[in-house]
Amino acid sequence: MKDLPITVEEARRLYTGRDAAHAFDHVLRVYRLAERIARSEGADLRVVLTAALLHDIARDDPDHHVRGAEQARVLLSGEPPAFVEAVAHCIEAHRFRKGPAPRTLEAKVLQDADKLDAIGAIGVARAFAHAGYHGHRLWAPLTAVMSSPPPSGEDYTPVHEFWHKLRHLEGLLHTETARAMARERHAFMEAFFRRLDAECRGDA
Repeated sequence: MKDLPITVEEARRLYTGRDAAHAFDHVLRVYRLAERIARSEGADLRVVLTAALLHDIARDDPDHHVRGAEQARVLLSGEPPAFVEAVAHCIEAHRFRKGPAPRTLEAKVLQDADKLDAIGAIGVARAFAHAGYHGHRLWAPLTAVMSSPPPSGEDYTPVHEFWHKLRHLEGLLHTETARAMARERHAFMEAFFRRLDAECRGDA
């Protein structure tokens, strides 16, 4: 979109030192998903796409959604205040497990796009990239994972991430567009982890 207050290349320079699961590639995927959802749902594209480019700029902070919104307000200080606050709210609300609930359609679109990038084939890839980056084991028996709370440290596997977090995301989406996109992604992810379990057990 040509009239955004920040270009993709300008945004790219704000992201350094990210692990593969949260690198700028993630931002670009969320950007594309957010554009698709926003167009379908009738959301303000300028707000959504600006927020998508900036949503993880403070990723290294434990409260990156709050710090990111603060940084966005500074970066966008030359824009109309209502626009700045709309973008800041999207960033504050994109982290569904922590932070304010999305109050606007634009914030719901961004949160949905961020969730969609955590499921499906890319969600599987990101779970394993994260595990490798942190030195975690790659597999644990699914039946054991299903019947116990998630462990900490290297024993937390992508199987735990799937069972305790990723499989719930489809049901937490706000827009019908995102829910429709999520169905196939969720089915693929479910099949993958069950196949992984079978192969690791020597049953397939």
